[in-house]
Amino acid sequence: MPGEPLAVHPLTFVRQSRGWGKAEFARLMQAHGKLFGVPLGTNRTTVWKWEQGQEPDADAQRVLADLLRIPHEQVQAEGWPLWLPVWEVTGLTAPWTEAGTVEALADLLGSGRMDRRGFLTITGVALTALAASWAEAPSAFASALNGDRVTDKMVSTIEQRISTLRALDDQLGGARLLEQARGDLGLITGLLSAGRYTDEIRVRLYALAARVSHLTGWMAYDAGLRSAGQRYYIGALRSARTAGDDAFGAFVLAELGVHVSEAGRTAERVDLISTAIDNAPRTLSPHTQSFLYLHKAEALSRDGDHQRAGTALNRAASHWERHTGEENPDWLDWFGEAQLRSTEGKVLLRSGHVERATSSLEASIQQAAPRDKAVRSSRLAEARLAGNDLDGALDAANHGAELLEETVSSVRALDRLKEFSERLEPRKSLPAVRDFRERLRALPVTP
Repeated sequence: MPGEPLAVHPLTFVRQSRGWGKAEFARLMQAHGKLFGVPLGTNRTTVWKWEQGQEPDADAQRVLADLLRIPHEQVQAEGWPLWLPVWEVTGLTAPWTEAGTVEALADLLGSGRMDRRGFLTITGVALTALAASWAEAPSAFASALNGDRVTDKMVSTIEQRISTLRALDDQLGGARLLEQARGDLGLITGLLSAGRYTDEIRVRLYALAARVSHLTGWMAYDAGLRSAGQRYYIGALRSARTAGDDAFGAFVLAELGVHVSEAGRTAERVDLISTAIDNAPRTLSPHTQSFLYLHKAEALSRDGDHQRAGTALNRAASHWERHTGEENPDWLDWFGEAQLRSTEGKVLLRSGHVERATSSLEASIQQAAPRDKAVRSSRLAEARLAGNDLDGALDAANHGAELLEETVSSVRALDRLKEFSERLEPRKSLPAVRDFRERLRALPVTP
């Protein structure tokens, strides 16, 4: 149901799906351990620690695996917590048909709250296969199901709701708006599965499903729920393909790359953006091409290929110079000079051009929406610190903290400020550094 909280660890999901409270689960573990010949001291606090990220010891994992009927070989092969019976992703296995897309969207509404902070679900071969499937899949539409007629006015109303939601996301951050986005996705999925509509309305509904699924995934990612975000992005990719919107599909693949590169899987991001560019429509506007090549520059930079990253960055800038406002797709109207300067700054910083990087990042923040200001403040602080400007670095970081205190809710922004704070460890005795760190500790983790 829309009001239910997100389960942020797979063990939480396992417990909740079986109706076990923490104390009951602890008693079950102790009892099963005795049957298994392994004495355990598991209690409610132990379970809480596991669900906060502490890994159970080998004996506890053996008992839990036997309790859940998970083969020992699977436990050894996949490791904690990936072996838990949670991550069957319909979006990876359903056929690339209209029925398969509706199935994937319906599955999202049933299980898309499940997440575990700090982990990615879909990587490696599964992620590569997903990109290849998108590139090869046909755009297919089945006959409409029986149900109520979906009118043009209804679809236009939903389109306006989504536009408003995107605007609010820029101002407030995704964490506060995630449930509203899920509700809109549920409405669209219901219309697709039970509604009666024309071919034109059908295309608009699938295009809307793609937009909302992506927006929900983006909000989940901004809230620190990376696995859930990936699942919504797959729903967006499938919906875009069903609608025949390969430009938006290329956009989603580029966005998927952000998740994997931040988990250290930088080569996979390079592969994803290459697939997106190679299979995108040849009629893409310069605006959209600039976005894709900017992602390529960031992907190559993170992967350590600074020369090719610079080439891709120049190509993104060249496309941007040729763009016109009239050609912008509605789903990319947020992309502009601020995003270009932000990525330029990150690429330059990684390649050692600190002064130019700082200038680009300052320009990016000046033009950004509040949530993006909060996120980028830590990168600017990092650049200023690299240039031996501690006061300037703290000014930038404190500005980000101020936004999180007053208006913005973004776990992503908070996490990046924490990463910057770690760089201040050698200067921890300085009063200004202590003040910033105390301010950071006082910030709420969730909205």
